[in-house]
Amino acid sequence: MKVKAKLKGDIVEVKALAKHDMMTYDQAKKKTGSSDNANFITRMTASVNGELVYEASTSQFLSKNPIFKFKFKGAAKGDKVEMTWVDLKGGTKTGKGKVK
Repeated sequence: MKVKAKLKGDIVEVKALAKHDMMTYDQAKKKTGSSDNANFITRMTASVNGELVYEASTSQFLSKNPIFKFKFKGAAKGDKVEMTWVDLKGGTKTGKGKVK
């Protein structure tokens, strides 16, 4: 996962690319004959210095390799933004970036 964070005034703007195939139930059924192979991101969180600043519950309707954008207050240059996603099958991936 790629994470970029920029401080503009007192607001931090974050962009994150979550690399994931995002297979929906319909796509899994067409490809394998069973919807059991569906797998997509179900939860995305972001924290700065251990404090949660973003949380999203997602569904199968995101595109492959989705981009998440959000803003928050309360960080300074050099702080570390850590983002983690969890998919339907329990897989996780974490990405880190510094506030610039």
